[in-house]
Amino acid sequence: MHGEYKVPGGKLVVVDVEAEDGVLRHVRVAGDFFLEPDEALDAVNRALEGAPADTGAAELAARIEAALPPGTVMYGLSADGVGIAVRRALARATDWTDYDWQLIHDAPQPPALHMALDEVLTAEVAAGRRPPTLRVWEWGAPAVIIGSFQSLRNEVDPEGAARHGVEVVRRISGGGAMFVEPGNTITYSLSVPESLVQGLSFQDSYAYLDDWVLGALGDMGIRAWYQPLNDIATDQGKIAGAAQKRIVGPDGGPGAVLHHVTMSYDIDADKMVEVLRIGREKLSDKGTGSAKKRVDPLRRQTGLPREAVIDRMIASFRARYGLAPGGVTDAELARAQELARTKFSSREWTARVP
Repeated sequence: MHGEYKVPGGKLVVVDVEAEDGVLRHVRVAGDFFLEPDEALDAVNRALEGAPADTGAAELAARIEAALPPGTVMYGLSADGVGIAVRRALARATDWTDYDWQLIHDAPQPPALHMALDEVLTAEVAAGRRPPTLRVWEWGAPAVIIGSFQSLRNEVDPEGAARHGVEVVRRISGGGAMFVEPGNTITYSLSVPESLVQGLSFQDSYAYLDDWVLGALGDMGIRAWYQPLNDIATDQGKIAGAAQKRIVGPDGGPGAVLHHVTMSYDIDADKMVEVLRIGREKLSDKGTGSAKKRVDPLRRQTGLPREAVIDRMIASFRARYGLAPGGVTDAELARAQELARTKFSSREWTARVP
């Protein structure tokens, strides 16, 4: 069995392993990382050899750490990363390059339709009727998108939303509220087969699915990193938040993962705090004293037009994994329009957590 895992911000770890009689055999770790001394690699292989095949990634990492020679230096590699690569091998996880990726980048859409498209397209990936898809959103109206489990009254100031013409919608994924405006926000979704994140913990899957955009930002001169659980940050502040939803496949079989990210290109911070009820407690755990300091716009950090930032992100994804132009099918659009009307525009859904 063969497993690969790119350590976030680091290098690729490759593991070839067999499971015989319930234990790991013939373990071979490789990759483009740096490791000193040379005998440390043999120590890693020996630490994994004979381990129970159901050992979790954290326990595998502990075995590795205990076996490393004194003074071992890892660069672009971690014991945790090796443990994850082993679990991905045993789970027969797939890799980004195993798929023919499709790009959807359509004209601006209403907020409720965006919510519905995420659900429909990810369900189509789960059913095997659609290839893995990168969808870049264009917003047809300003909106607040609240997480699936958030309280509507706790997150949104209805008077402020009405005054500024901001639509309030609830998405199917968890996480926090996002304030978006056309031209000021970059939002994208990844709808991927569940096999792509097999062997990863929930937290690790965020870092794994965000890694490509960190590379794209790096190409634009922004040193960004994944900040658990679901933020992308720079040394000048948070620039993006991610959220996920798992969708079960037909008949309860393997499904798909929706991973969507909202990035602030520019922001009207005064308007945001009039629309969102951002409590001091929530701000304090981010280490900031005001809402305006929570998000650092990409416009200032890149100096590029929003369209150029999006083009460079798409080009980076295409260079890494391949990406063919595509679109929403008539059947998908019809289903999404129905969901937008009956679910995502309904008071029952939006206020399901009052």
